[in-house]
Amino acid sequence: MTLWVDADACPGTIKELIIRAARRLKIMTVFVANKYISTPESSHITSRRIGVDPEAVDMHITEHAQAGDVVVTQDIPLASGLVAKGVIVISTRGELFTEQNIGERLSIRNFMQGLREAGGTTPGPREFAQKDGQRFADTLDRVLTRLLKATNA
Repeated sequence: MTLWVDADACPGTIKELIIRAARRLKIMTVFVANKYISTPESSHITSRRIGVDPEAVDMHITEHAQAGDVVVTQDIPLASGLVAKGVIVISTRGELFTEQNIGERLSIRNFMQGLREAGGTTPGPREFAQKDGQRFADTLDRVLTRLLKATNA
C-alpha cells in the first residue's frame, strides 16, 4: 500500500497530519506536485516534482496508484478515475470518495464549472477550518487502520 498525496493545493495542516501518520505507521507516502515540496528525511516519505503541465500531477498519480492504495486529493475528476480503479480516495476535508458518492460529486463539480464558464458567479470553497482537519485525521486513521489490519490478517 502506498499513500499518494496530490500536494499542489494540500493545506499545510493536512500535510503535517499525513507525515505524522506515515512515520507512525511506516507507510510509503509520496507527495506529488508541480513545485518543490519539502518533506522530512524518511525512508517512508518522498516527494516527486512533476512537470508544469496542470494535468501532470493527476496523470502521474493515475498512472502509478493501484487498487488498495490511498490518495489524498481535492480534485474530483482525479478522484473519480481513481475510485473506478479501486483506489481509496480521501479529500483534504476528510470526505471519503466512494463508488456510491463520486458520481454525484462529479456532477455537482461539472455543473458549477459550467456555470462559471457561462459567466456565472459561484461561491468558492469555504475556508479550511479546524474541524476539517479533525475530520481528515479521523478518516485517514480509520482507512489506514482498516487497510493495515487487512494486510496483517
